[in-house]
Amino acid sequence: MGSNAKGALLALLSFGIFATHDVIVKTLGAHYSPFQIVFFSVLFGFPMVTLLLIRDPEPGHLRPVHPWWTALRTLAGVVTGASAFYAFSTLPLAQTYAILFAAPLIITILSIPILGETVRLRRWLAVIVGLCGVIVVLRPGVTEFQLGHLAALVAAVGSALASIIVRKIGRDERSVVLLLYPMLANFAIMACLLPLVYKPMPLGHLAGVAAMSIMAFSASAIIVAAYKAGEAVIVAPMQYSQILWATLYGVWFFDEVPDGMTAIGAGIIIASGVYIVLREGRPNASTHTPVLQNKSRLETGVTPRISSWLRLTRRDGEAES
Repeated sequence: MGSNAKGALLALLSFGIFATHDVIVKTLGAHYSPFQIVFFSVLFGFPMVTLLLIRDPEPGHLRPVHPWWTALRTLAGVVTGASAFYAFSTLPLAQTYAILFAAPLIITILSIPILGETVRLRRWLAVIVGLCGVIVVLRPGVTEFQLGHLAALVAAVGSALASIIVRKIGRDERSVVLLLYPMLANFAIMACLLPLVYKPMPLGHLAGVAAMSIMAFSASAIIVAAYKAGEAVIVAPMQYSQILWATLYGVWFFDEVPDGMTAIGAGIIIASGVYIVLREGRPNASTHTPVLQNKSRLETGVTPRISSWLRLTRRDGEAES
């Protein structure tokens, strides 16, 4: 099997696990506040992330080199996590994914003021077409606009902002800083909000949260292996396979059958996102390749960021050699 085929298959497996993770989020979201789910997700995730962080061979401290950018990225990650969990809890899975898939389009837009990226006509057209796909999914004036739709849009914008900031400061900041700060902030903020929304969780639901954390960590490890095996331009578009899982899971577990307009809108968004990835993968097509280098599926501050983990494992390998 070729390296690109291996990378693509690993990525498909990873995003299938992520989609299963989101099914648990939706199931628990029917009973608990997203703040409570995020808190326990971070709590159960800390031991696994700690094992990853202690392997960091890079000397240094935990003070960020770019404190304001780090603070903004951390805030964006916290907002994204709570918003995404709420959206999964209240909207059909396929519709939530369709809106979240607008993140690469927003990354392209934000790359102009933050990275100084030059976006030429073809990529601008892809962004405009993709945003039209978001409008098709939302259908303003036809369907009732819910808080869940707003939460999904906020999650897409927050994830894009967090990703583009990492692209700007990632070369200067330690991977430990990029991994740890969003998780610590999520834990602290959600702990403050927890007394306002807390409901006792039976053992089965706590086990569900623990399973979420294990799935997220495992899926992140697999996607890291995928990027090591194959080219980013092949691996990155595999994230859109989540819409297929969302459709299947929605039908099997929640009696959610996506309507035609959601399917059309999702297809438009996915096509525009894939086009942008392919354009950035061409030589001399983009200076910073901000979308192609966005290796995380969603920047929530709950799970390890893929690009930071990839940097950690590469440095660990270099140290051993």
